[in-house]
Amino acid sequence: MQINPPFGYTQVVPLRKTHRVRLMRAGEAPPFSRTLNAIPISYTEFAPAARDYPVVFTSSDGGKTYAPVAVLGVSQGENLFSAQDAWAQDVYVPAYARRYPFCMARVRTQAVERQERLICVEQAYIDEAGGEPLFDDKGEPLAKWRDLQRLLVEYEADLERGRELCAILADYALLQPFNMQATLNQGGQMQLTGMHRVDETKIEHLNSSQFKNLAKKGILGRIYAHLLSLENFARLLRRRAGRAPA
Repeated sequence: MQINPPFGYTQVVPLRKTHRVRLMRAGEAPPFSRTLNAIPISYTEFAPAARDYPVVFTSSDGGKTYAPVAVLGVSQGENLFSAQDAWAQDVYVPAYARRYPFCMARVRTQAVERQERLICVEQAYIDEAGGEPLFDDKGEPLAKWRDLQRLLVEYEADLERGRELCAILADYALLQPFNMQATLNQGGQMQLTGMHRVDETKIEHLNSSQFKNLAKKGILGRIYAHLLSLENFARLLRRRAGRAPA
């Protein structure tokens, strides 16, 4: 059995009922997220993420598929919403970070990928001496694990809805590449590339069936949340200026 960990995870193993796990503290940022300038978001996260971050679309396979992400920084390896080991207060924390150190991993058996996902945990967070139990002596889940398991299962289903959203946007040819350029107060310029956004002018040229499908699936509202969120690039620059040395 071969387990393919999600991006940002190092080595994951199937979760067992006997495992004791070091859980994330409230507000703690997972180690991998502290140097990320973008993090995946899912279908239902468009609205809360759009309040705090620019939400854009990226592709890792040359435009065959796309994924929505929240932009966290304006430079490579920069998360402007993480300081030390904590996430910034009073901003939305994406579920991709909140679920850590757990995940639903893809599994291959004899080079064939299984349809179902396997609940796994980052091996480094298994701590038999100081970790917390997730199941009682009878093997029944404790309340803390029921909440985490619900997050994992619902998030995985929500990711599928996000993939469908991106597939529809691509099929309707609504996505266009764009770059973000800015002159920094400290001098010099920066540029973010590899991003895609919805071309609003193309929406009015959709046929009635396509437009109805966007509305029926709740995609239309997420399109406008995404477009409005692009104003948050100015917020990113202000956060970056606030961190710059005097």
